[in-house]
This record gives sequence, structure tokens and C-alpha cells, in this order.
Amino acid sequence: MRKDGNFILILDFGSQYTQLIARRIRKHHVYCEIHPYNMPISEIKQIKPAGIIFSGGPANIYNDESPNIDKEIFELHIPILGICYGMQLISFHMGGEIALTGSKEYGHALMEIVRESTLFNGLLDNEQVWMSHSNTVVVLPQNFHIIGKSKGYIAAIEHQDRPIYAVQFHPEVVHTIHGEKILNNFITNICHIKPEWYMDSFMNSCVEEVKDQVGDKTITLALSGGVDSTVLAMLLYKAIGNKLKCYFVDNGLLRKNEANDIENKYKEFLPAEFIRINAENTFLVRLKGVTDPEVKRKIIGQTFVEVFFKETANLDFLAQGTLYPDVIESVSVKGPSDTIKTHHNRVAEIQELINENKVIEPLKELFKDEVRELGRELGLPEDIINRHPFPGPGLAIRVLGEITKPQLEILREADAIFIETLKKEGVYEKIGQAFCVLIPMQTVGVMGDERTYEQIIALRAVDTIDYMTADWTKLPHEILSKTANRIINEVKGVNRVVYDISSKPPSTIEWE
Repeated sequence: MRKDGNFILILDFGSQYTQLIARRIRKHHVYCEIHPYNMPISEIKQIKPAGIIFSGGPANIYNDESPNIDKEIFELHIPILGICYGMQLISFHMGGEIALTGSKEYGHALMEIVRESTLFNGLLDNEQVWMSHSNTVVVLPQNFHIIGKSKGYIAAIEHQDRPIYAVQFHPEVVHTIHGEKILNNFITNICHIKPEWYMDSFMNSCVEEVKDQVGDKTITLALSGGVDSTVLAMLLYKAIGNKLKCYFVDNGLLRKNEANDIENKYKEFLPAEFIRINAENTFLVRLKGVTDPEVKRKIIGQTFVEVFFKETANLDFLAQGTLYPDVIESVSVKGPSDTIKTHHNRVAEIQELINENKVIEPLKELFKDEVRELGRELGLPEDIINRHPFPGPGLAIRVLGEITKPQLEILREADAIFIETLKKEGVYEKIGQAFCVLIPMQTVGVMGDERTYEQIIALRAVDTIDYMTADWTKLPHEILSKTANRIINEVKGVNRVVYDISSKPPSTIEWE
């Protein structure tokens, strides 16, 4: 949680890596927050960050519509680190020049450290970094020194008198070998922040805040059965005990036997009241004929809200397992009208409760791996903590095209085989996320002596820590072979299995 004068403010200029900056900082037990680049100076003064980081971004500094900043930010006497576009922004405002050099730097690069700098304490004379730019600072801004060069270009600069630094590369990505060291130098040696972001203190603070906010009233929790809502349920029960009521909406879009498993498991380890709402038919009727992924999401979100609030009228407080990436992705750097993703936890009815201060979201400051860490603090078993994420719209965005009960059954059977095989082979917990996708395209096949025209199952498995970037998992061929053979032989309606070998970015983890 934020403490004035002991946290980092990250201003987002549209970089795909902005959340990675936050994760790298929090790894060093330092709290940070991401806000849009146009956060008013008055608000920055009010929250008193110990340091500010300008993220990268895809824009050209000389375009009129490019994101910009109020120059007053440089007069706050707060340490600043600009990354990529952030470096060009600093240079532009402080008298430098940026130009398109004609040769892009993208990918691995070697930076030569040409001047001693606190930012580069403990680094080698030549460092492998990760570049992603075409514009370059060609004239140094006033009162700045060059501290790093790459291919003759300016790769890093610092102000000669003030704590303002900038790098053209991305220290937040793993391809910059000592990127975390650079960020830690900025946090520790330049901003002088103490490492106070620990999960046990976060948990205790949350418990006390919930107690104070709720008093003798009750909390109604929208429970999905996933890691986030399970951790939240345990946290809330720790705070208010039997004043917690858990409502589980069975939307008919869950995995094989999942609804029954969730009900049985919760009744086993969580003493709070558990209410199951069976709404499969309602969801499937409303999804009939719908193929557009965004329309699916909106229908599911709205239907969930209607079903949930019909059963929980006149609630005191609503609790949701909203995470920090949900909050960030719901607000674009271009403003609320240009959101990145539609979230069911920000529909109008819930927003109204938020405005009335009736929504409790203790996890909204956390990333997924931090939620798992909190789960361990709360004593949850590892099989729940390590459970792979499952999207809010469920299998509706893993059945491409129209959602029907037969299509869902095909996907459930295939997915169960894939996950069962991964667990049996001892690799499930080593993978960030794994699942199947049903592709409603018929391909020719031969079974026995007969030709078939049936659908395709795509297997998806990714390695990731933070779910903001991910690489496809290099599963052994034996596992892929066993999975494919079982699916084709056991799941009626499938005659072909493929494996997705795309990474995020440029692909997303889910297909829709």
C-alpha cells in the first residue's frame, strides 16, 4: 500500500511493457503505481512519490497528437527516470533534438558505459540491453551528460545537477541482462526508498481496513472458484468471519465437473456461507447465435450482473477479486473512452456501487503472482494456489464462434484430457497456463476406412510469471503425442489437434 514519500509513480505513455516496470520494482519490495501520462501535476504533488518513471511508448515526439507532459514535473525536485519514449520526451522538453536516423535499433544491443553514473553502479563496461526504437536523441539536452552509447547512438543520459536520468533501452525486460540492477539503483541509490512492500504487512493492513470499513455489516462476495476469488474469500473471512456470504454463479461455461468441484471444495475448507446459483440456461440462451468475442464478453458480464444482483438484493458491501492489471487495462492512456479491455467487474451497476463506496477490492493493488504469495500467507493449499487462471467469460472465449452446449461438451472433454496428461506427467505446476481451444472448422481425416470432416482442437501452454508477457511452453513431443492421440480417439467430433507456438506479444494468451 502507498506510503507518501516511499513509492514510485510510473506514468504510462502507451508501452506494452509498462506493467513489467511495476513488477520489476515490486520484486525489490518497493511499492509502485501506474497512472496515465496526463495525471495532473496537482495530484502528483498530493500523493508525494519518491521517484517518477516515464514509460516507453509507440508515439513520435514531434506529432501533435503524441502523449506529452506538463513541464512543471521537472520542477518538483523528484528523481525521474525516462525509458525509451520517456528519454525522448525528457530530451525534447530540456532542449535536445530527436530524429529518425534511418536505421532502427530493435532487439539485442551492446551498450558501452562511457561515464560513471549512480544509475549504472555495479554494471560492466559493456552491457547487453534490449532496444525498440527508430527515433533517436541526436542533440543532447542542455546540462546533460551521455553515460551510455550503442552503435554510436546516445543510449543513456543524466542531468549534471539534478536527479534526472533517461535510457533509450528497456531495463524492465529480461533481455536487458542487468535491467533489474539499473531499476534497483534508481529506487535505492537515487530515490532512497526503503523496501517495505511485504505480503504479510499487506495482509494485516487489508484485514484491519476491511474490519474498519464493514463494522457489523456483511460482505457479499462474487465467487468464481479461481485463485483470485479464493484468496479474497480467505482474506475476508480472516477479517469478518461469518459476516461473509459467498455467491457462486454457475454460468454453464466452466470446465468439466468444475461447478461441483468448486462447491465441494469450498464447503470443505471455508466456513463462510456458500450459495450456488444455477444459471446455465440463461447464459446459453443469451449467447445463442453470437460470434463476436467482445459481444460475448459484454453479454456474459451483463448477464452475470443481472443474475447475481437478483439473488443478492440490498447487499451491504460487494467484494470482487479485481487485480491491478484489470484496473490498468480498464483505463487507456488515451482516456476512459478508449479502454483496452472490457471487464465484467466495471459494468454500470457495479460502478454505481463503487460510487457509493460499497465495493471492496483488496486485491486491486496486486499482480497475479502477488495474489499467489498472499494465498500462501493465508495458508491455502498449493493445489489451489497453483491452479491455472481461468478467464471471466469462461469457455465462451475458448469456443471460437457460436456457443452451443454440444460445442462446450467437446471442448470440456478435450481440455480435461490435456490437463490430466500435464498433471500425470508432472509438468502442470511448471506451466503458467494451459488449456484447449475449439476451432469450428472442419478438416478432412480418416478413421478406420471412413473419411471424416470434423473440428480442430488447439492446445495452448505458456510460460509466464506476470501474464503480461508469455512464451509458448516447449512441451516434450511425447506429452503432445499422448494428448493428441487421446483427444482424437476419445472426443467425438475432433479429428485434428494442433499446438499454438506463438508468444505474448504479439499474440495474447487467450484466443479471443
